[in-house]
Amino acid sequence: MAKKPNPPLGFEQALKELEELVSRMEQGELTLEESLKCFERGIELTRACQRTLKEAEQKVEQLVRTEGRAETVPFASEE
Repeated sequence: MAKKPNPPLGFEQALKELEELVSRMEQGELTLEESLKCFERGIELTRACQRTLKEAEQKVEQLVRTEGRAETVPFASEE
């Protein structure tokens, strides 16, 4: 039986699941096999989050245009 891919998660959902996995792993009560599965899932979630952030960055760059060329504008922090 083929393994079904996990449905795509929204950024917030993926980040929440990743935080939960890290918390479970930090408790140190998982078996080696469970830890490996959590690690593999964590890698998937991390890549999904990175992909989502990269896409968002590209959208922002497309929206901020000066004289027909993309110009990156630093994000103003609240500090």
